[in-house]
Amino acid sequence: MLKMEEFRKLSTEELNNKIKENKEELFNLRFQQATGSLEKPVRLRELRREVAKMKTIIRERELEKVEE
Repeated sequence: MLKMEEFRKLSTEELNNKIKENKEELFNLRFQQATGSLEKPVRLRELRREVAKMKTIIRERELEKVEE
């Protein structure tokens, strides 16, 4: 799991790509959970939190542009 400082080093485009990848993985994990074959339930929470952190950073950057 990446830390906030590591997320901040990425460009906005890279963050959007990672969000897309994480959402795809989340979808697959939810599918596994529904079928009862999920091995690491903690991974769902980790992915949701990573997506939230990345969206927060993107939003902060948008707000910085508006203030300028």
